[in-house]
Amino acid sequence: IVEGLMTTVHSMTATQKTVDGPSSKDWRGGRATSFNIIPSSTGAAKAVGKVLPALNGKLTGMAFRVPTVDVSVVDLTVRLEKKATYDEIKAAIKEASEGKMKGILGYTEDDVVSTDFVGDSRSSIFDAKAGI
Repeated sequence: IVEGLMTTVHSMTATQKTVDGPSSKDWRGGRATSFNIIPSSTGAAKAVGKVLPALNGKLTGMAFRVPTVDVSVVDLTVRLEKKATYDEIKAAIKEASEGKMKGILGYTEDDVVSTDFVGDSRSSIFDAKAGI
């Protein structure tokens, strides 16, 4: 990965407002979370660099808070050093999910939605049908 953009879509959290009100962080953060999509900053891209040092400084990102109660999603767009097809990327992720990252990384080709992942113990699940 040469560089990338992570767009995270987060479920609402307990620190967000249920109705419009003041926020010490920012104006948007004070808006009601139960019926708004709220653009926000995120530290997720920096966190990835701490967990995977090879990606440190290569990712940037933004977030949206959405009115769901659980499960978040990341849309990751990257520029690679070498050419790769989507099928090659899927195969590499599937292999990792069945090998060295089993139990941490998941892989699915099912027609899933967010609630299908509530209670899943894995850190991340790659949805093969959601990518291009």
